[in-house]
Amino acid sequence: MTKICLLGSTGSIGTSTLDVVRRRPDEFSVYALAAGRNIPRLVEQIREFRPAVAVVADSSALNDLRTSLDQSGIPKSDWPELTEGAAARVAIATAPETDFVMSAIVGVEGLEATYRAVCACKRIGLANKEVLVASGKLVMDAARQHRTELIPVDSEHNGAHQCFRAGRRNEVTRLILTASGGPFRNTPAELLQEVSPEQALNHPTWKMGPRITIDSATLMNKGFEVIEACWLFDLHPDQVDVVVHPQSTVHAMVEYNDGSVIAQVSATDMRMPIQYALTYPDRASAPVPRLDWTTPRQWEFYAPDFQKFPLLGLAYQAQRAGGSATCTLNAADEIAVGAFLAGTISFTGIGEVVADTLDAVESRVAGSVEEVLSIDRESRRVAKEKVAARSERRTKILVKA
Repeated sequence: MTKICLLGSTGSIGTSTLDVVRRRPDEFSVYALAAGRNIPRLVEQIREFRPAVAVVADSSALNDLRTSLDQSGIPKSDWPELTEGAAARVAIATAPETDFVMSAIVGVEGLEATYRAVCACKRIGLANKEVLVASGKLVMDAARQHRTELIPVDSEHNGAHQCFRAGRRNEVTRLILTASGGPFRNTPAELLQEVSPEQALNHPTWKMGPRITIDSATLMNKGFEVIEACWLFDLHPDQVDVVVHPQSTVHAMVEYNDGSVIAQVSATDMRMPIQYALTYPDRASAPVPRLDWTTPRQWEFYAPDFQKFPLLGLAYQAQRAGGSATCTLNAADEIAVGAFLAGTISFTGIGEVVADTLDAVESRVAGSVEEVLSIDRESRRVAKEKVAARSERRTKILVKA
């Protein structure tokens, strides 16, 4: 029986992970759940999966959890140990009882617990892009030192992981990641300035949280995936290509030195890569309906427009620069996306804020999680200044108009 520590249990990856556990009760059980502030969903997860430990964001959320459990009808004898904060997340990720850590907390909040789990030699399903985007060298050096197995859960990297099994690594010439193209794939560039948050949140393929949905609309999410792929598979940015594939059925392709291309194809359902990560190297029966190959279908592939979606190019630029540039990239993007969703800056302003922040924050090599988090805080501060300056200019323009 594999005992799972689920970091980010109430998000989309967390709930899909629990559905896989639900379908395979003889193989998996839940040791610990870590959530943020979605207390109603966490209470229902506690009721069903009966973890030994439940962790929430802070003391306020912990009080809310205790109150909700009191009102839930769940006997106190069935309550898990209740705790909160970053130290508690580290404790459950490194606990002797934990066999597998699913790292699915969005943002750098999941970094320390994941890094400590790597150092504790835990097997890890990695669904948190920011872990490698913000601190790829630190985490991968630790993984090599401790011989920790990192299984990617993002559909593209998970697909790549499967494709790499088809040959020897020294035979690989390039990795091709696919992007849906987001809601603005066919929108003229000159109209992007005026798109609303509601339009940007209308992703054509996936149902995701607000930040990752906006990142998909700007192709920043694909840029993060390029960075993550470089670290996961020890590739140079020039060996990782991106193609727009609106059908989102081919998730990744690996080209070998004889010209052969191995593609990974599956339904657009996150339970597929989650189950693969949990059962690797074995393959279990499909947790979702299989593709119907008797139905006519068309697959399209296009080159991405780097001028229309400059954040993808900034991601390549930051990875080539090395050091903490990708940490700054991630921090600035999160601040800029939040500002766009709040109506403070325009959609195209996201890329402008990120570019300005990258220019303003010096890149250096971080030797610890604490240094990474310090650079992250500095980058967020600078990004907020860039947002404020851009917002002020935008307000003046609107007033004059």
